Amino acid sequence: MAMEQRYDEQQPAREDIDSLDGPVVLDFGTNWCGYCQASRGPVEEALADFPQVRHVMVEDGRGRPLGRSFGVKLWPTLVFLRDGQEVARLVRPTDPGAVRTALAGLGAGSASTD
Repeated sequence: MAMEQRYDEQQPAREDIDSLDGPVVLDFGTNWCGYCQASRGPVEEALADFPQVRHVMVEDGRGRPLGRSFGVKLWPTLVFLRDGQEVARLVRPTDPGAVRTALAGLGAGSASTD
């Protein structure tokens, strides 16, 4: 079983996010949020098919500038980035298929075990 990830209280700077190379999913939420807890399973299930995608869980809330810079209003919000540029966004995802579709849109092929 995978180790449970938690939303990190440390906020990366927007400049650092904008300069990231490759596919990244920024996951904004909080550890106590029921919607975030409900989304965790479908998100982790979809991400398991895309091991090359970096998943950054950022604790959001009042006074958190990174979430405000991305216009986050509801948790969880997933922002899909390629080379620092937003490609897609999902709010309160509950379907791993929708997450996989957004991940595929990053140009990141899924891991195949055939």
